[in-house]
Amino acid sequence: MAELKKNDRFLSRIEGYTSQGEGVARPEGRAVFVRGALEGEECRVHVLKVGRSAVYGRVEELLSASPHRCEPACPVYGKCGGCALLHMDYEEELRMKRAKVDAALKRIGGLDLQTEGIVGAASRFRYRNKAVFAVANGGTGAVTGFYHPRSHQVIPVTDCLIQSDYARRAAEALRSWMDAYRIRAWEDGAGGGAVRHLFARFAFGTGEGQTALVVRHIPPHLDAFVAALLKNCPETRSVALLHNTQEGNTVLRGEMRLLWGEPEIRDTLCENAYALSPLSFYQVNRDQAQRLYDCAMDFAGEGIDLALDLYCGAGTISLCLARRAKAVIGCEIVPSAVSDARKNAQTNGLDNVTFYEGDAGAVAARLEEQGLHPQVIVVDPPRKGLSQETIDAAVGMAPERIVYVSCDPATLARDLKIFREKGYTALRARAFDLFPATSHVETVCLLSKLSEAKHHISVQVDMDELDLTAAESKATYEEIQEWVQEKYGFHVTHLNIAQVKRKHGIIERESYNKPKSPDSRQPGCPEEKVIAIEEALKHFQMI
Repeated sequence: MAELKKNDRFLSRIEGYTSQGEGVARPEGRAVFVRGALEGEECRVHVLKVGRSAVYGRVEELLSASPHRCEPACPVYGKCGGCALLHMDYEEELRMKRAKVDAALKRIGGLDLQTEGIVGAASRFRYRNKAVFAVANGGTGAVTGFYHPRSHQVIPVTDCLIQSDYARRAAEALRSWMDAYRIRAWEDGAGGGAVRHLFARFAFGTGEGQTALVVRHIPPHLDAFVAALLKNCPETRSVALLHNTQEGNTVLRGEMRLLWGEPEIRDTLCENAYALSPLSFYQVNRDQAQRLYDCAMDFAGEGIDLALDLYCGAGTISLCLARRAKAVIGCEIVPSAVSDARKNAQTNGLDNVTFYEGDAGAVAARLEEQGLHPQVIVVDPPRKGLSQETIDAAVGMAPERIVYVSCDPATLARDLKIFREKGYTALRARAFDLFPATSHVETVCLLSKLSEAKHHISVQVDMDELDLTAAESKATYEEIQEWVQEKYGFHVTHLNIAQVKRKHGIIERESYNKPKSPDSRQPGCPEEKVIAIEEALKHFQMI
């Protein structure tokens, strides 16, 4: 086959999936990521984009369909930036997600460990307890929906199948009110309009609803909005107004005031009660979160004297631990989450848990300096995974067990590899589908301290041959290239990466990419590529 070009067509069999659920074809060994293709299918592929390290295409003609292919139930599937997997049945979705975790553990973590299985949801639909609708001005009236991928174009959605029916009815009430009173949505750069977003939360454990109207300017007739909402959503217990005048995409910020009802609603999770304001962090899939936390507690074990919960959020894991440990310490950097965690502990009568506000790594290091030795440490970090400081401090406290809850298989595997080098090995792993119809998957891992005999291995290394810095060893140039290609859609060279690494003080090998003569000039790295590479280095925690 000749070199692939944009708008080329070719016949191929789909051999697997990317981490985002795209099919992978390999014509003559060249990886092509095929949107909408399922493993095992024979299809004609239309090439949409050709990069240095990857080619992107779509299915133009399906010659042999997978038995797992199904018709997407959503009329705007593929247009909005939400669901990505509705063209496959749930059995295939779960298989793909489990394989994604297993592949990361082996390829990135170098571990001989497979997940014990993946825990699927009871339903792919109506599982989200929180919705944030973007609001726009349509040709015939107000529009609520979600953004088209990588844009600010609002795709109108009258009913998102993964959201609660409460959210659907709340959005319907908002549109009716805006049309009746000619209230316009805020348009960046246009200088007019008022409404930016609609927040809707439904507590599946108690049946209580909560809504917040996010505005750039305070609109008139707010009492009519409340009346329309209560008529459409009688289970509503809290209605708030959030005056957000700041630029950017962060929705829930600014001054909040109560329009009607109570400032918080209540929900239950794992035997505990939670009071939730619109700003409270809370898992969006309550039933699956409960299953995940039950697994985390199983891995944590019984008879715990002291447990440490890093990245504790509003304290959901901490409070679960407090029911089986004599004492629990929770740590979180977000002040409002810490306040919620303390309130939740008090609500549930749990006086054996203490919460600290601060960066997880810094707090863990401080606790290590104080000589604390928890039997169990639970970590539930954001997508970027753990910092080196956090790992070092956790290992320094010498816990018997570490329970790692992860929302990103790649950073999980990277961190497990580091833990193994420091004497902790992953013994068990179980995957959980908290976000059906999307490519996201959660994993719970149990790590245990290796015995001295297993951990200490005498190895003689020639340091002249091992001239990688600690930061360099975290991600190869190819991994950085792959990450940038996937997130930004363009290719960066080894030279581009080397230039950005030098900018941040990550020392290259003496001979790497040096000019061949003193008069040689290397081209500068374009600014868009500098930004993309810096984001990749942050993702791999190299800066």
